[in-house]
Amino acid sequence: MAGIAASAGPLLGGLLVSTVGWRWVFLINLPVGAACIALTLRHVAASPRRPDRPLDPPAQVAVFAAVALLIAALNEAGRRGWTDPLVLGAAAMSVAAACAFVAREHRARSPVLPLGLLRSRALSGGAAIGLLFNFAFYGMVFTASLYFQHQRGYSALGTGAALFPAVAMTMFASALAGRLARRTGHRPLVVSGMLVAAAGAAAWAAAGTDPAYALLVAPMMAAGFGTSFALTGATTTVMAAAPTAYAGTASALFNTARQIGSAAGVALGGTFLATAADYGEGVRISMAVGTAAYLTAAVLARLCIPAPSERPAG
Repeated sequence: MAGIAASAGPLLGGLLVSTVGWRWVFLINLPVGAACIALTLRHVAASPRRPDRPLDPPAQVAVFAAVALLIAALNEAGRRGWTDPLVLGAAAMSVAAACAFVAREHRARSPVLPLGLLRSRALSGGAAIGLLFNFAFYGMVFTASLYFQHQRGYSALGTGAALFPAVAMTMFASALAGRLARRTGHRPLVVSGMLVAAAGAAAWAAAGTDPAYALLVAPMMAAGFGTSFALTGATTTVMAAAPTAYAGTASALFNTARQIGSAAGVALGGTFLATAADYGEGVRISMAVGTAAYLTAAVLARLCIPAPSERPAG
């Protein structure tokens, strides 16, 4: 289902921008959100309340501050430079906020994220894998979007069509991974998915600053396929590693890590485009960094995801 949505998004976004205007890229979310609320109220059963586990606002504020400051530093580095006092200050405050979160979790009666859960290699490694492949994939989509429009002169709708090979592969890869996992387990699927995605990003980086579009189709398909091929296994690994009482915490950790990766990939990709000689060179740098992220995720998958015969650490 996520693959279908990912495939429709760039095309629908390009169509909206080309017809009724860019604001509708945001306004379209209002009826979508209303439909989600209605479906949730109708079909999602209420979960038991846990009054013994209240919210922890200081920890949540610390997480928000750490992530926002990190993304701001990555984003502003392209305009101000990596040594600018504002960039360095934002990065330092991000680290301080992260340390404050850890300190709070050590003392909290009901921590947002019990730090003991991170001792599970499967849980912490799976979350790191999710961060890395979202970082690489959404950094690619963002920089490629600007490249197609500003370097090649594509329209918004043309850019959506140009990106379609990358996002269309996600629906096929996720369905295939779900079927194969019952035979092979998740580790080989995540490792192979990350290696395929790394090959795609590396092929684009090696294609030159202004390659023919036909040369980019296979690399985009490989990156989209590999990312989605690994998603199912990484998700299942994280959820299986957590004790049942902390299933919601594990799900939140994994999704938060993925969204941090997406935001960092977009911010850093924009910085590469701003500091490179041209958009083509900026995209090549972004693809090279994405390749490194995919390869790191493959190594983590080999080390952290249990083989079918192993019992999850949780």
